[in-house]
Amino acid sequence: MEQETLKLTSVLADPTRFSIYQYISNRHTDVTVQEIADTFDIHANVARLHLTKLEDVSLLTSETKKSGKGGRPSRYYAVSDKVVQIQFPFRDYQRLAEMAMQSLAKFGKEGKNELKLIGKEFGQEAVQNYLQYVKKPEHSLSLEEKVEVIRGVAVQQGLNPDISLSDNNKHVYFRIYNCPYKGLVNTHASYLCSMHHAMIEGMFETVFQDVNVNEEALMTTGNFPFCSYRAISI
Repeated sequence: MEQETLKLTSVLADPTRFSIYQYISNRHTDVTVQEIADTFDIHANVARLHLTKLEDVSLLTSETKKSGKGGRPSRYYAVSDKVVQIQFPFRDYQRLAEMAMQSLAKFGKEGKNELKLIGKEFGQEAVQNYLQYVKKPEHSLSLEEKVEVIRGVAVQQGLNPDISLSDNNKHVYFRIYNCPYKGLVNTHASYLCSMHHAMIEGMFETVFQDVNVNEEALMTTGNFPFCSYRAISI
């Protein structure tokens, strides 16, 4: 584990490589070598080297696909689903979280309800802490500022969000492209998704007060690269 951590930190220590990883993380889709070369104004061979090194430490995955424009297939790179941890010294919080989930699952519906309460409280606290950090009282926020608060908190939580208002400003569309529970969601999807939905409700309710947050798509229930929600004022 220590060797893996050292290799990972060594790869990300390069500023250009780290910026490339951030760029791909925020793209919500895969990229080609040429796109990276053009975006960062570097030679394609240099871009390919950076992408290969990121793939070597499992931060990225790649596959060869046809572009639909004829010619040779291109290599496409995307953020990996693998959970990567950097800790000094290593602490297996993943295993501790798994044991906690197993314990709560034994309580059935009561355990799930408790998780939802925890999730909502966490979402509320995350927004309140963010508002204190940016020094903005929640009661004076404009609609656009409220949306930006949700975006800011989601970025802090590592959710890789995409958020927008409907044309009539009645709905807020909210997508997350990174699941923070990758290591556990395959075995505890029902509990974790309920908790995370409640967390998002807590976030929205803190700045919008009267709002319903509806779940529209989940990574765990279909071939979606995101979880999608729609917040509606009531």
